[in-house]
Amino acid sequence: MVKKVAIIHDWLTGMRGGEKVLEVLCELFPEAHLYTLLHIKGSVSKTIERMNIRTSFIQNLPFVKNGYRHYLPLFPAAIEQFDLRRYDLLLSSSHCVAKGVIPAPHSCHISYVHTPMRYIWDMYHEYFGRDRTSWFFRFIAPILTNYLRTWDVASSNRVDYFIANSYHVAKRIKKYYNKDAEVIYPPIDVENFGISHGNGDYYLIVSSFAPYKRIDLAVEVFNRLKLPLKIVGTGQEKKRLKKLAGSTIEFLGWKPAEELPHYYSACKALIFPGEEDFGIVPLEAMACGRPVIAYGRGGVLETVIPFQDSRVMIQNSSPTGVFFYEQTVESMMEAIKYFEENVTLLDKNKIRGHALKFARSIFKQRIAKFINDKWGKLLNAKKAERILQESVITL
Repeated sequence: MVKKVAIIHDWLTGMRGGEKVLEVLCELFPEAHLYTLLHIKGSVSKTIERMNIRTSFIQNLPFVKNGYRHYLPLFPAAIEQFDLRRYDLLLSSSHCVAKGVIPAPHSCHISYVHTPMRYIWDMYHEYFGRDRTSWFFRFIAPILTNYLRTWDVASSNRVDYFIANSYHVAKRIKKYYNKDAEVIYPPIDVENFGISHGNGDYYLIVSSFAPYKRIDLAVEVFNRLKLPLKIVGTGQEKKRLKKLAGSTIEFLGWKPAEELPHYYSACKALIFPGEEDFGIVPLEAMACGRPVIAYGRGGVLETVIPFQDSRVMIQNSSPTGVFFYEQTVESMMEAIKYFEENVTLLDKNKIRGHALKFARSIFKQRIAKFINDKWGKLLNAKKAERILQESVITL
């Protein structure tokens, strides 16, 4: 029987894929204490907002609402400040530093990793490249990232069991931390997305405007093709992207979750030009019966089924989209042309049927079983160890 549970999440500033996982953990353990670096009130779901939320000193720093990422060097110290000695079970939901909390010797720490810190590992140059930052930050970035990499690897030893959101991430956990991870795909609220019955007349992007998302590539392609593209989202690249965009591209800003089904169901196809660790957005589009045109690397290889392609992990199923394998204008244009020529071969009902395999209910069952199994196993092992120690002392 679990006595005390703590849930740790990097920060609470909006509802994205990581927060959908967190929401399920909060449903499973509504009495748990939720620890996070910072919390912008009202930015997450009611389920999460109802939790007993405890923040770090990052919460009180100046300009934290919009500039919290600039405090990255302080995040390890902030996450380690939490006193978690009284908790029996720690559940961290981590894409930055949440997995680095310091557990008590008796506790079980299970970490759901959305990604190892991408900005210090495989996407370092996308974030800190010559055209992305000032000369001063380029000067200190190697020192900063070396420190963060060392801490990231060392803190991985504080986790008893890893869960990865995809096989792609599991491989990276093995590569960077030398740890094995169980794969449990994140939840999709498929019941909120109905099948599309119309024939869409525009292409769609739903994304934050981070550099690695490669929205700029899609903008250049659709400028050349003169095809209608609607973009839902916002972020640091907003001004630059708007300057690049031609007359057929429309920026809609960020939309609440309840409005997204309307845009998905009315589009011709979803455009997904970046490499993601998993990618919930393609599955949301597919839940509406809409196909996906994606860069064929990362998590989409596990979720999107292209026309006959031996490079994907899913086989013997009806196609749900098209891949391009180089992040170039020419490669994406070829994929869109191929899609236009073969769109009639795609079945909306089969596309939605594929998305149903990633339903929220399936995720909830799998992660609850994993927690129960691993917690029970570790509890019994530690109890046996304690009994053995006591018997040795008696002798």
